Formats: sequence, C-alpha cells, structure tokens
Amino acid sequence: MTPGIPVTKKYIELLKCFPPRPVTSEEELLATLEVIDSLIDKGELTSDEQDYLNVLGTLVYEYEQKHHSIIDIHGIELLEALITEFSLRQQDLIPIFKTESIVSEVLSEQRKLTVNHIRKLAEFFHI
Repeated sequence: MTPGIPVTKKYIELLKCFPPRPVTSEEELLATLEVIDSLIDKGELTSDEQDYLNVLGTLVYEYEQKHHSIIDIHGIELLEALITEFSLRQQDLIPIFKTESIVSEVLSEQRKLTVNHIRKLAEFFHI
C-alpha cells in the first residue's frame, strides 16, 4: 500500500473480482465494458465503486484512443454524417430549415448554418 492513500476492504474486493489491467484486445475491452456497465446499472455508487469505475474507464479510454480513434468532424460534414446515420432525406429536415431549398443550399454550402439552425439540429439529433 502507498502511504496516505486509504484502501478499504470493499475496494480490494472489487480489485479481486476483476483486476484492472491495460486493455490490449477487443475481448478484454468487452469484458471491461461489461464490468463498467454493471457498476453504472447499480445507480448510486460508493466512493470505492466510483474510484474503481474511474480506473476501468481510464483503461478503456486509453485503449480506444489507440484503436478506435474518432474523426473530428463538424459543420456540414457532421450534418451529412448524421443524415446518413439516421437514414434521413432532405425533406426530413424541413421543420428545421423551413424549406427544402434552404436544406439543399445548406448541404451544398451555398448557405451557412445559422445559430438557430444549429440549436434546432442539436435538439433534433439529441446532441
């Protein structure tokens, strides 16, 4: 034990049930995520459980940074990706943009997104 860092029996039990180690494969990732999900599903966590969850989360984060990098997209590129992801058509966005021609102009970058458009898109896509 490190001096100054209290370790309780409950924390030791958590470590024994699923010893945290660096994640090196998809199989290990899934196993770690399963433990994380079980903790989250409990609802309110003790401080020991929260600390343990933070350790597991850090290990998952490090693995995902190396193996599952997420491309940083924004603006029209993000909108197009969301349209594809949700299998939408331009007509589905008329409530946000008022007309299909405005949707078309925005997607072809002939017109810029307004703050109001961005707010409505965020609500529409729940982001």
